[in-house]
Amino acid sequence: MQRLIFHVDVNSAYLSWEAARRVSQGLDDLRLIPSAIGGDPAKRTGVILAKSIPAKRFGVRTGEPVASALRKCPSLVLARPDFRLYVKNSRAFADVCRRYAPVVEQVSIDECFLDMTGTDYLYPDPLRIARTIKDAVRDELGFTVNVGVSRNKLLAKMASDFEKPDKVHTLYPEEVAQKMWPLPVGELFSVGHATAEKLRRGSIRTIGELAAADVRVVQRLVGVSMGAQIHAYANGVDDSPVAAEAEAAKGYSISTTLEDDVRTAESAKQILLALSDSVTAHMRQEGRRAACIAVTIRANDFKNRSHQRHLENTTDVTDEVYAASASLFDELWDRKTPLRLLGISLTDITDEETAQLSLFQDEKRERARKRDQAVDAIRRKFGSDTIVRGSTLHSAGSVGRKYRAQAEDDRQLPGDDEPWD
Repeated sequence: MQRLIFHVDVNSAYLSWEAARRVSQGLDDLRLIPSAIGGDPAKRTGVILAKSIPAKRFGVRTGEPVASALRKCPSLVLARPDFRLYVKNSRAFADVCRRYAPVVEQVSIDECFLDMTGTDYLYPDPLRIARTIKDAVRDELGFTVNVGVSRNKLLAKMASDFEKPDKVHTLYPEEVAQKMWPLPVGELFSVGHATAEKLRRGSIRTIGELAAADVRVVQRLVGVSMGAQIHAYANGVDDSPVAAEAEAAKGYSISTTLEDDVRTAESAKQILLALSDSVTAHMRQEGRRAACIAVTIRANDFKNRSHQRHLENTTDVTDEVYAASASLFDELWDRKTPLRLLGISLTDITDEETAQLSLFQDEKRERARKRDQAVDAIRRKFGSDTIVRGSTLHSAGSVGRKYRAQAEDDRQLPGDDEPWD
């Protein structure tokens, strides 16, 4: 039985979801005008997360500063990110996919793999059912997707990246030479900018040239493991399965790229507090705890540096994660070099605590955990800005507030002796 794999990818997800909401309210369709998602429209700060096709014609690029985008396109309409909206639409589009596919793997907020193998009696025409799924998302939810159709995940994903939006494309193995090999090598899945540059320096400029190259030559250019993988991908080879259920998270992480360089420990720790709040809330929601904490910083030399620490006991308590993160940060930063990025990673994940504490420590931890859970519940019901940590809200500096929106779920929590706002 031949495999049949679909890759369903939302077209410019963040912008499409905001546009669909505005259209439902009788407002202009952001997809039809120069527009973008990102940063703070009032302050004109932050970076572009998604852009419309009309904005792209002005040269607006995903990832560039908002200020730069506005210089290219002064009439650019900006909207702030809304992660609650994104999660709602992500779940809705995945639910549409599950109506038609026996196995669905949601690999990110805006893309799913569908294993349609064995459905030929139900859906004898793969292109017809692909269009049915595409049209159902558009007609029911108000935004568009591309669907790539092939025999494996790699080729289905490559196909979904062909002409957009609202399209269905095939890339069967017999079509690789015609449709994929002429593309620049940088368009191959998993080949980033740095890898593509190394390949070009080795006179490998297209995916076809990579496919035809001696794998040993490729490995000398980009490394043994990476070389073998991208050589196989260039030849359309991929046997990875579509996983019906995602594996339990092996770790949780969050980071923020800073709009302005951070130069004081006080400002950096306000950001670490917001990040600790966000990542622990995610972990608590899934009933997990961590035994290892790592802090990453990036200075203006663009090199990441990190320290980690193993804890005596697993934790999901915001204050404990923040305290460990602040301590690691103190060990890591030289107090001189301006910072461009801060991040926290939690690993050694378990479902239950693996160590016993003293009675006093248990009682204190339980109070902290119950407080965290109560705040989580309030925020889920009334919004993420309902409660903020008093020390951050009333701080003379505004860094905590400035970067709160970039910390995924926009969470900040009060400590034991701090006021609630």
